[in-house]
Amino acid sequence: MDRIRVLTINIWNRQGPWEERLPLLRDGIRALEPDLVGLQEVLHMEGAGPDQAEDIAAGLGYHVLFGRAWSIWNTLDLGNALLSRWPVVATENWPLPVPEGADETRALLYALVDAPFGKLPVFVTHLSWRFHEGAQRALQVRAVDNRAAEAAPPASSLPAILMGDFNAEPDSDEIRFLKGLTALGGRSTYWADSFGLVGEGVGHSWSRRNAYALAEREPSRRIDYVFCRGPDKKKRGEPLAARVVLDEEKDGVWPSDHFGVLAEISM
Repeated sequence: MDRIRVLTINIWNRQGPWEERLPLLRDGIRALEPDLVGLQEVLHMEGAGPDQAEDIAAGLGYHVLFGRAWSIWNTLDLGNALLSRWPVVATENWPLPVPEGADETRALLYALVDAPFGKLPVFVTHLSWRFHEGAQRALQVRAVDNRAAEAAPPASSLPAILMGDFNAEPDSDEIRFLKGLTALGGRSTYWADSFGLVGEGVGHSWSRRNAYALAEREPSRRIDYVFCRGPDKKKRGEPLAARVVLDEEKDGVWPSDHFGVLAEISM
């Protein structure tokens, strides 16, 4: 195995026609055959049977991991999830910075995956969504990068994977920071933006072509990403291919209000 296939998609919790959307997500993932799948806006009820990530993964052979971003009420949580082809040997879930009293909290899910080529650090996140919350997202990407450096020091691990819905366009300070193009808080970093480096076209993952997104009357933009901390000295962690996926409707039903992003990364 010389590469892995990584998919990220915001599944829009149970909004819209969920019972019709679920098989589109499951069948799409089956056809794409990703090794790792990052999901955002996943609903999970503790102790009450399968959550949305488990529903999507049913019959596909993935290990399923959920990390709470915020509690909606009682035992119902919304957060991030990881579907992994291989076992997870360590995990953590960290809160991300939000203003005091914020109605939505955010988190970073971490998994150390026991892949055939070694222990692979994987991170899944979903940043604050409102247009005017760029400063908040800037704090969040700094926290994400700090946590990743602590859990997976670049010199002592395989190149880490970071994916999710960042709610920020490629030329925003938040994404420019991750890509090593600007400093925030007096420090800088570098993560390879898979689609930005090897994808074709504009790569809009939030698109007015999607009827669910169009209903929000927001502009089309690229806000979902697969990053990798590489390539390293062995050329591991180099993005080889990337494209927008899960971007077709069936009988008027779309898999989600977001499109997915699939990347192939050298290992």
